[in-house]
Amino acid sequence: MAKHTKAKKLTKQKLSNKIIQLFRDKPGLRANYKQIAGQLGISNKAERNLIIEVLKEMERNNLLEDISRGKYRLKAKEGYITGKIEMHTQGNAHCISDDFKKPIFISHRNLHCALDGDTVKIFLLPIKKDREPEGIVAEIVERSRKKIVGTIQLTKSFAFLIPDNKKVPYDIFIPPDKLSKNIANNMKVTVNITEWTEKMKNPIGEIIDILGFAGENETEQHAILEEFELPYKFPKAVEAEAKKIPAGITQEEIAKRKDYREILTFTIDPIDAKDFDDAISYRKLKNGNYEIGVHIADVSHYIQPKSILDKEAYLRGTSVYLVDRVVPMLPETLSNNLCSLRPNEDKLTFSVLFEFDAESYHIVNHHFHKTIIRSDRRFHYDEVQAILDNDKGDLLQELKQINKITQSIRKKRFDAGALSFERTEIKFKLDDNGKPLGVIFKETNQAHQLIEELMLLANKFVAQAFNEYHKKHRNLSFVYRVHDKPNQEKLRSFAQFVKQFGYSLNLKSRKSITSSMNNLLDAVKGEDIEDIVVNLSIRSMAKAVYDTTNIGHYGLAFKDYTHFTSPIRRYPDLMVHRELHAILEHKPINAPHGEVTEQCRYLSQQEQKAASAERLSMKFKQMEFMSDKIGKVFDGVISGVAQYGLFVEITENKSEGLVSIRDIKNDFFVYDEANYRLVSFNSDKQYQLGQKVKVRIKKVNIPKRQMDLELV
Repeated sequence: MAKHTKAKKLTKQKLSNKIIQLFRDKPGLRANYKQIAGQLGISNKAERNLIIEVLKEMERNNLLEDISRGKYRLKAKEGYITGKIEMHTQGNAHCISDDFKKPIFISHRNLHCALDGDTVKIFLLPIKKDREPEGIVAEIVERSRKKIVGTIQLTKSFAFLIPDNKKVPYDIFIPPDKLSKNIANNMKVTVNITEWTEKMKNPIGEIIDILGFAGENETEQHAILEEFELPYKFPKAVEAEAKKIPAGITQEEIAKRKDYREILTFTIDPIDAKDFDDAISYRKLKNGNYEIGVHIADVSHYIQPKSILDKEAYLRGTSVYLVDRVVPMLPETLSNNLCSLRPNEDKLTFSVLFEFDAESYHIVNHHFHKTIIRSDRRFHYDEVQAILDNDKGDLLQELKQINKITQSIRKKRFDAGALSFERTEIKFKLDDNGKPLGVIFKETNQAHQLIEELMLLANKFVAQAFNEYHKKHRNLSFVYRVHDKPNQEKLRSFAQFVKQFGYSLNLKSRKSITSSMNNLLDAVKGEDIEDIVVNLSIRSMAKAVYDTTNIGHYGLAFKDYTHFTSPIRRYPDLMVHRELHAILEHKPINAPHGEVTEQCRYLSQQEQKAASAERLSMKFKQMEFMSDKIGKVFDGVISGVAQYGLFVEITENKSEGLVSIRDIKNDFFVYDEANYRLVSFNSDKQYQLGQKVKVRIKKVNIPKRQMDLELV
């Protein structure tokens, strides 16, 4: 006798879940109960009637809304919200929007083909108590990525691109008709996505550029620049335009400027610098006071607004400093020759002249001038520091007096509440082929501080001039460099972390925060946890950006601040030069507020892209340096904790690798996110951020910039 099985009864809860999932999968869906029944494959009359009942109940619970005659759509509490996608490596994402205070969680299934950085329109789901806001991508407004960089994996008839960026969680399918004979396995290429719908498991792409074989230095450096869409070659038309600019300075131009060629002037830069965009002059005045001039390359004299050179400089936004090369914002004709303040050459500059009281070192006067200078001497930082330390050398007395003045300025700045984020700079000693031979640590000294304080001062006084002018002409927009106050929640989390190492932060007021933060940063200098504490303290702060709204600079404790001192390598500085010159010449500033605000946003993004590229370039060189050290044991510090393992920074060279949780044998660990640690389920063993460990190099993957470690 045949055995009959009873069909499972469709409950209200199950039906409700099916309906909400249907609308989540199709955010734009508008449907009545019959259409919903068809979509769900329900033909039973009783179950169709149950749909009507559930739809009304979901409407009462604000999950759906009836838009016309029993036609429903998913209800968003705040309607549609536009924002940018921030992908996580595990495939989920958050949407960051100016229209909503908190980041909005987007699960992998609700991304609907959106990628990291895309501008999207999302449907905000009803907010549940004690849960973060959640949404669904309804429309991709603008793709952020025109190109994706990765490594080709060939099969007999087609290929896949494995993206370099972990935030692109899909391999790109390359059809056979899009493969040329020049393509070989393990080549790095860039692709365009040509087709991608929700029905496709993988996007389809076509190869647009072959970079070379993965792991080779030139290939990898170009791949990093391509990844962030940072051009590394100038168009021929731009190079040709730069070469047309006459090198000589006319008498007519000299007559317009304040002549500082007879005043002692010099530059202080890194030993390998080629683009000298700032110089300082020094003299003692007849009244006994000291004058220090901050002279900045007058790039705006050579590059006219809207010209082909100007458009290319804006497109780049900044110079990019990779480990083994500089990708300049301006062609070398300008950056290393015409504009660079090289010694014993007449150069056009835009200057801020400061008069300091001889006793107190207070600023008693300042002036802005277009100038002509002639640098008498080129110093590098170590050279100046040696002169100060040994009390002998060229311009000893002048350098000592300038150092006294700048150290006084520095003290006043920190007394006013400035923060001191000074990190040890890592550099590699490279051979002729760019292969790293050794690690060099560079620390900030008084020679660096001397230049830094004068540049900060010039930037501050230019911003003050903007602010004063803006009070009288409120319809104008100026470029400021702003830094918002820190997020209190992040600060509290950071304070809780350092407490475990015996340090404390006082979060009661701005003054107590900066004072206790600086004390902490001083206390950890030279300690194993120094890098971790500095990095976490920076993460607890807001990012400095360019903006037309002057909210001040929290980290520097300045009410007014901008960027004026590096127009050879930063486009915002070029904008600031033009704005300041217009004020001094009483000329109109033709820059609509909305246009300047959008330019500031774009240039802030370009700056962040360049910083990310520079970090990846360093990571590549670190992996290259570690590749011949498989099996060796090193001291390290746990620099990051995640569900899947521990990140460890090797103490002697600052290279970072991962200890997979699967490789911590004979134990089971639970991730304690709040306290930055992995805790054993079976014993009292735990691994905490900042903890010293010994690790063995297990594997190094140079193209992926990854290093696998194991605990010793």
